[in-house]
Amino acid sequence: MTFMSVETANPTKLSGLALATVLKPAPPVDYLEYAETKVHLSERETPYPGPYNSELFCYFNEVLNALHPDDPCRVVTLAKSAQLGGTVLANIFTCGSIEMDPGDFLYVHPTEGNAKRWSKMKLSPMLKNSASLKALFPQSARDGSDSVLYKERKDGQGAIQISGANSPASLSQVTMKRQVQDDLAKWEVNAGGDPEAQADSRSQAHEFAKIFKISTPLLMPGCRITRNYEDGSQEKPYVPCPHCGHMQVLTWANMLENLDEDKPEDACFYCESEDCGAAIEEHHKKEMLKGLEWRADNPKAKRQHRSFWIWSAYSVLQTFERIARSWLKAKGDPAREQTFLNDVVGLAYQAQGDAPPWELLRDRGLNSEYARGTIPPGALVITIGIDCQKDRVEWHLVGWGRNKDRYVIDYGVIPGHISEDDCQQQLSALVKQSWPNAFGRQIGADRVGIDGNAYTEDVWSWVKKHPASRVMMVRGNNSDSAPILQQVKKERHSKTGKLLKWSKRFYSFNSSVMKMALYRNCLKDDPLELGYVAFPTGLEDEYFRQLTAERRVLHKTKEGFDNYKWEKDAAQDNEALDTMNQAQAAAIRFGIRDAIALFWDKYEAERESFPKDIQGDFEDLLSLGLPKSDADPEPAAEATGKDKAAHVANDKKPRQSKWRNRTG
Repeated sequence: MTFMSVETANPTKLSGLALATVLKPAPPVDYLEYAETKVHLSERETPYPGPYNSELFCYFNEVLNALHPDDPCRVVTLAKSAQLGGTVLANIFTCGSIEMDPGDFLYVHPTEGNAKRWSKMKLSPMLKNSASLKALFPQSARDGSDSVLYKERKDGQGAIQISGANSPASLSQVTMKRQVQDDLAKWEVNAGGDPEAQADSRSQAHEFAKIFKISTPLLMPGCRITRNYEDGSQEKPYVPCPHCGHMQVLTWANMLENLDEDKPEDACFYCESEDCGAAIEEHHKKEMLKGLEWRADNPKAKRQHRSFWIWSAYSVLQTFERIARSWLKAKGDPAREQTFLNDVVGLAYQAQGDAPPWELLRDRGLNSEYARGTIPPGALVITIGIDCQKDRVEWHLVGWGRNKDRYVIDYGVIPGHISEDDCQQQLSALVKQSWPNAFGRQIGADRVGIDGNAYTEDVWSWVKKHPASRVMMVRGNNSDSAPILQQVKKERHSKTGKLLKWSKRFYSFNSSVMKMALYRNCLKDDPLELGYVAFPTGLEDEYFRQLTAERRVLHKTKEGFDNYKWEKDAAQDNEALDTMNQAQAAAIRFGIRDAIALFWDKYEAERESFPKDIQGDFEDLLSLGLPKSDADPEPAAEATGKDKAAHVANDKKPRQSKWRNRTG
């Protein structure tokens, strides 16, 4: 008789192994060592693909040390330039934590859309390309443990929850020992209140939690990452002068003060030591970084909150020359100056939240050298902004020049609703109309932007009658972090589900940044200064009141956090401001922001040369289109040819009318 032996599990041994696993001390957590041994960067992430090189990114070593469990601080903040490697740093913290010290981890982006893109494009590749992480996250489960926004270790000892700050539901009912708050400056108040407070509360139950806040700054007042930096230890990167060894922070002010705009390739810093003052050049950077030290301006906060600031001058991915050229491209355009200060210098931009006094702008118009309805010298591109109201349509004619300056040319009101045939006919006539410039030429609008946020179907019924190269629909976006201009996402009919035809011709613009830029430029009183705003004679006070009708106002959330919104006086209309933004959106779409010198040369040659049939001296011809003094006598019948030429523009100039009755 043959007996079969059956092996059974030894319950004593199994329980002993389980107990040993639980009681075994966790291996020491060292994020810097983890980065050097486990992290491999791809060509999509850096020009230096391969294993993480702590010598190239030595300025991040202390930040990784601050995230170490042995550092008593609970919050680590990093305010930085864009494209400096901050996302790599956050990924090291995330993956290193989940592998070396398992537990639940929260990663929060500004929106759920951002969160999904990060999960697919950043996190998933890291989990696949690392052998140790791939063993922990097979990414093949179908039980809900592996999704775009949730990644659970196969042994159940930890998980990564990926959330959007715009979704209060994703920030509730979870407790997390560690978390990353990415792109913090772009977080906006959600339906549940302040998302930063909601995320912070997710780690309240853990005494030794770590919260990593990271972002490029945006606008002050109100910038979240800047506020966190100021609340923390305020640590800055000091480097030794290559000539004398004096320790100092490389600042943008230092470079700007000594920048020769004709030779951006010579951009450099100068030693701040009075005994030295030597030039610190690009080739000194690598050696200087070896002596980098982080020094705190607020050291008493280090135990609870360590905060760091660094900008692209320290980065191996950026050169001093490229920084200088970026500034020269942005100079004079407040919107671009903001982007430069945020993305390159790593500092928040001080918002121009208060409009200039309307009387100041009115007086500028009273002393202007050109009349309403005429195009002054320098206004080479012409656009119209149109705003639709219940009983009228208001339009704004604006000229744009090569020095980033703008010239208000005319403003008018067409009675009626946009759906009415008569109103549409007058608008169409406006699009076809031309205005005299200072050189005796008739110039029409190059691009028209009409507000399509209200009465969209009616607006589209008029827009589609005109070429897409001439007329576009626009809508304002009041978010500080929105792109300056972008195509509206494809929209579908609420009932039929069909794609709406206007989607291809509909653009949203950042009205918040445009308002700040306009108000900042309106304060410039030198016509030769980049971005100067000129006004004609003949505009009424109401126009200037409308143009300066809004303020950026602070509102406190119920949690006590700051939230800034643009508001106007309830008793004051603001259509002049809205139509100015719409005209600017049309100009940006036409290409003025990125226009090179040849672009402006072309329009200057076409529009600011004298027609052959006009004779006269140069000084006489320059007077074409300029306002004629009430005291000047009418030209006599026997006037000379040059006297007649000097009055051509006045003869062609549209008849002036009252503010609310002026039409195209």
